[in-house]
Amino acid sequence: MSSSMTNKADIDSMAGRRLNPAELKIELLCHGVRIGRTCRIQEEGRPVCGRPGHLASGLELILPGELRELWVNAPVNEKFVERTPYHLLSAQGEYRLFDERHDLSYHVKLAPKPDWCDLCTTSGIPMFQIGMLNGTFLSIDLGEPIRRGVGEHALDRQSCRLERREAAGIEKTSVEDIVETVSAAQKESGITFALLCGGYQDAGGLTRLFPYLKALKQKVGILVGVQFPPEADLGLYDQARSLGADQFSFCLEFFNKDYFDRYAPDTSPFPGRKHVFEALEYCVRLMGKGRVSGEIIAGIEPIEDTLRAVDYLAGVGAVPLVRIFRPLRGTDMEDEAPPDSSEMIRVFRHVYQASRSHHLPIGMAPNIHFSVLPHPEDTLYLASDARDRYAYQRWIFTMEQVMRPYFLRCMRRHAALRA
Repeated sequence: MSSSMTNKADIDSMAGRRLNPAELKIELLCHGVRIGRTCRIQEEGRPVCGRPGHLASGLELILPGELRELWVNAPVNEKFVERTPYHLLSAQGEYRLFDERHDLSYHVKLAPKPDWCDLCTTSGIPMFQIGMLNGTFLSIDLGEPIRRGVGEHALDRQSCRLERREAAGIEKTSVEDIVETVSAAQKESGITFALLCGGYQDAGGLTRLFPYLKALKQKVGILVGVQFPPEADLGLYDQARSLGADQFSFCLEFFNKDYFDRYAPDTSPFPGRKHVFEALEYCVRLMGKGRVSGEIIAGIEPIEDTLRAVDYLAGVGAVPLVRIFRPLRGTDMEDEAPPDSSEMIRVFRHVYQASRSHHLPIGMAPNIHFSVLPHPEDTLYLASDARDRYAYQRWIFTMEQVMRPYFLRCMRRHAALRA
């Protein structure tokens, strides 16, 4: 079936009917939402991030669903949101999302406000500057901000490895600051996973996060993921694993090399694009299927290249994380149009198919919901065959029960770890 025919079928199947939670999440990521005057976001929900160009700069919503609830970081400040058909209104303490095109409404919930974000660490740093809740996990930025791309088409902060907060620099964030912040988020928000992300523009930069990784496993007891630039010295990943790293994430950004060179050229001295593939595949062999993810941006390069990226990642045993391009304010591409939601539906149906065909163990870890992108587990709603979806869902549930003791052990405090 041709791409145009597939897109038409997607549009026809969605027009005028109620969307399932995955379709609605994709629609919101592509269109955004306007917040009505009756909404009391500051008092009842999670405050909208005020930093321009931040990947999680939208409104955190929870979409109820039969299979699982989905979290979404819906754009609210971007230019394209002015044309959105989606409006959020509140009445008698309930929130509903209205689609003015089809006169449909959806019950939604605001993500709960993390009161600990208003606290400061012992050293006086506000905790919201150290860690940010994305869905139900904590993202912590370390190291120097990495800016990729130059010239007219530079992605600037849009790239998944780029600056997320002003107070960058690992020297300004002590081990104690991070331990205090993660402990507060674990106690009050019930988080089970913290992602250490960032980087250094020199070889061996991964070693500089080792004290943070070691402290989180010893003093807090939590699942810890690592998203740093690729290292040519692959032995560093063995060291990170021995310190307790539970997951590695790599940013491919674009599978089409021409688009990568155009939008995110390799201009820095650390290992380049080919090292991403080498490091990712090495970590899959080291950690096992489903414990490594690769992140790709959809909506800029041709969709067929994005589908090939999904196939590649699932084929080597990595979880394909596809982030829908968001023309953020404060970036060079803020005037660009977001991708068409029907095209993105096609992408995420493919994510389901690839994950299913390669038996990826998605959604094994407890209480992890992604809001800035549709996770492969979200795509269960997009399965074209209900029986196939049920079989895959049943297998996932069985694996969750089998793996539960393992994750509980991983979340215990480690008595001693060698650096």
